[in-house]
Amino acid sequence: MADSLEIRNMTASEMEIAVEWAAHEGWNPGLHDAEVFHAADPGGFFMAWDNSMPVGCISAVRYGSDFGFVGFFIVVPDRRGHRVGIELGKCATAWLGERRTGIDGVENKVKNYHSQYGFETAYANIRYQGTADGSGGSFPEQTVPVSCLPFDRLSAFDCKFFPAERRTFLQGWLNMPDSQALAYLDADGEVTGYGVIRKCRQGCKIGPLFATTPATAETLFRALTSTLPAGEDFFLDLPEPNRHALDLARRHSMKPVFRTARMYRGGMPDLPLENIYGITSFELG
Repeated sequence: MADSLEIRNMTASEMEIAVEWAAHEGWNPGLHDAEVFHAADPGGFFMAWDNSMPVGCISAVRYGSDFGFVGFFIVVPDRRGHRVGIELGKCATAWLGERRTGIDGVENKVKNYHSQYGFETAYANIRYQGTADGSGGSFPEQTVPVSCLPFDRLSAFDCKFFPAERRTFLQGWLNMPDSQALAYLDADGEVTGYGVIRKCRQGCKIGPLFATTPATAETLFRALTSTLPAGEDFFLDLPEPNRHALDLARRHSMKPVFRTARMYRGGMPDLPLENIYGITSFELG
């Protein structure tokens, strides 16, 4: 590593650099991701500098004492292969310690994540792209804005589908500008699904989309996309093992455009993948 290379915590404003790099990589970040992501764990975002120039970044967000997630692992093209990535990886793993850790690895880096950091592939996540038909429609009676519910109820439901409680992150994620967050209530008023759609550099992304039944997932999906204008692109990142999620995407004429390897260090968490129709993000899990 060159003596001039320094790795330090990103400030909230420097987070915009990482998001811009993510956009150049084709990851299509949300318009308001930077602030919400950084607030989830301000100490877990790192940037590598060569003198006064940023040359790489990584995030290592801690969710409590047992789980973490690595994302935003980017090195500028002319510094790749010069140990910048290795040093960033060391910072991330040191910050997360012995926590079970997840990452969505691009396919050409899977071998590196396995050999250098001990990650094991669990399954694939696939990004599907669709186009809104502009048909509109009203929300079903059982579908309500999450703002109508006590936050504790929504957070408790979210914990069933994520390896750890993530209250700080959710408080920002559910209240982003240019987004819509909806929950589905059964006949007894219990939460049986929820989803978020947010504006991105290109179109919108749905994530998360958690539901206890395929019918609930379908209803939420339709409600979240119903207000999009005709021709608007939208995206859904789904776990390949969920056949019902694949059916939903195909039923709505969505096409696969990108895939990652969901990998874990410390073992795969026991999650109900059959109820995960859309992951929250490739960057924070």
